[in-house]
Amino acid sequence: MALSSPQLQRFLSTEFNFASNTKTANRNILTTTTAVRARSPCRCSAIAIDAPSSLTDVAGIRWGSTSVQGAREEMEDDLIIRSDGLDGFSFAAVFDGHGGDSSVKFLRDELYKECVTALQGGILLKGGDFNTIKNALTEAFENADKKLLNWLETIEDGDDESGSTATVMLIGNEVLLISHIGDSSVALSRAGKVEVLTDPHRPYGSNKASLQEIKRIREAGGWIVNGRICGDIAVSRAFGDTRFKTKKNEMLKKGVEEKRWSEKFISRIAFSGDLIIASPDTFKVALGSDAEFILLASDGLWDYINSLDAVSFVRNQLREHGDVQLACDALAQAALEKGSQDNISIIIADLGNTDWQSLPLQQQNIVYEFVQAVATVGIVSLGIWFTSQVSF
Repeated sequence: MALSSPQLQRFLSTEFNFASNTKTANRNILTTTTAVRARSPCRCSAIAIDAPSSLTDVAGIRWGSTSVQGAREEMEDDLIIRSDGLDGFSFAAVFDGHGGDSSVKFLRDELYKECVTALQGGILLKGGDFNTIKNALTEAFENADKKLLNWLETIEDGDDESGSTATVMLIGNEVLLISHIGDSSVALSRAGKVEVLTDPHRPYGSNKASLQEIKRIREAGGWIVNGRICGDIAVSRAFGDTRFKTKKNEMLKKGVEEKRWSEKFISRIAFSGDLIIASPDTFKVALGSDAEFILLASDGLWDYINSLDAVSFVRNQLREHGDVQLACDALAQAALEKGSQDNISIIIADLGNTDWQSLPLQQQNIVYEFVQAVATVGIVSLGIWFTSQVSF
């Protein structure tokens, strides 16, 4: 017999694990072991019931990721996705470098290691005290920056002035934690509605985050010209960037030599702190059953496609074919077609929370027949029937 509506809703909120072959896109960077992949549960897309198999981690999240050089002469973006080391929480991050790729290459693994250490291998995440977690992530970011600054002194005769932004996501136990410096951004699709979860750290604009950055820079002795710190850089929080941290006085002297300002001008400058900092903003977001997917990307995407259009694009892609990796690649291509001149890095975390009533009618019918089958033929026969109807 058919289940009543409340029973149906409860049933559909239950996860079913089916064995499947996991396929990995060439540019997807999920560094789990083969053994972990083999036993990871396959989970349907949050949007499409008949989603093909995508790279799925131990938490059941289906990942897509892509990095595209675009029109830039150098590739200074990178990304990482890890599902080990944090006691069931997944780690994902996008890095957007500038002034070269040295800082990005250093941070890609080093920041993850610092986060694992500071979070005590995930123990603090399980504890759930947000202030403790926030302090640990701040410590991880600042320690990584100190190590990077020391390392930059050892290469290219200490003349490497590269830097990098970083936006980190930690996902587990129906919770999303974000630790963020720079101008990459995170958007959450919740029941089809968009929630933008980060503010860019840029020293221009009239929003609260920008005004705070402008105030901090000026109090540290810096100045802003055309939205750029000292007329130079348009991002106010980043790793590296020695000229705005450990070599501020050298930066002033170099500016005189290049006739960007005068000796008289620099005689009035008194620095009281770093102009660019690596202290992150950290947020905690409850996910729940209405959270569909999370989209993290560098500004090579967001400067050309706004969050509403980007999330709508991904939703439509997942409704069409359910493949997270294909959706990721298609979104990067859409940004290029919109005229993006920057490197583009994108991570999509599909959380597998299916709102069955938002599915196309044909897929709703499959779900409804699936529920009826449970009550009539039992779970063994059900598995045979369901796999004949639904392709993962």
